Amino acid sequence: MIGRLRGQLVDRKPGQLIVDVHGVGYQVFVAAPTYAAAPDPGGDVVLEIHTHVRDDALQLYGFSSARERAVFERLVEISGIGPRLALTILSGGSVDGLVRSIRNGDLARLTSIPGIGKKTAERILLELKDALRGLDVEDEPAGSEGDVVSAMENLGYNRAAVEGAVRRALDGAADPGFDALFKRVLQILTKE
Repeated sequence: MIGRLRGQLVDRKPGQLIVDVHGVGYQVFVAAPTYAAAPDPGGDVVLEIHTHVRDDALQLYGFSSARERAVFERLVEISGIGPRLALTILSGGSVDGLVRSIRNGDLARLTSIPGIGKKTAERILLELKDALRGLDVEDEPAGSEGDVVSAMENLGYNRAAVEGAVRRALDGAADPGFDALFKRVLQILTKE
């Protein structure tokens, strides 16, 4: 089983990355937060991997953190949720937001994710509420980061994509304030 990949990003398309590891190109399916956090082609990337084996295929699912992979693996253990639907669920926002929603029993947030009906959301809440108890979650972004995320969501952008764009816009720098950060994030999102 492949558990982790470190290599050079060769290609990047929504929902998948191609990672070159010593001359072998691995196709890795990813959720929106991992896609948004990935560097441009040519950059180095490290992905936590879940290897999914079927009778007719071997597929790799990649995550930017072990916590994101752990939530994915808990999701695919639920009857009726396969890897593709689990990626869709993780693409509905940050992994911390998803864990908070499950812990709080937020049925409305889960049913707002495409492909998740009321029964599936109820099953997720029932089966994962205790299973995710040990996972630490980060607080919501503070200051202008949180304001930019909220503003971009109100404009119709996907939360996970916005959060990834905010991380790329900040790139370890101090918070430049709402106006400057909003402009940088908007530039990043309109280029993709």
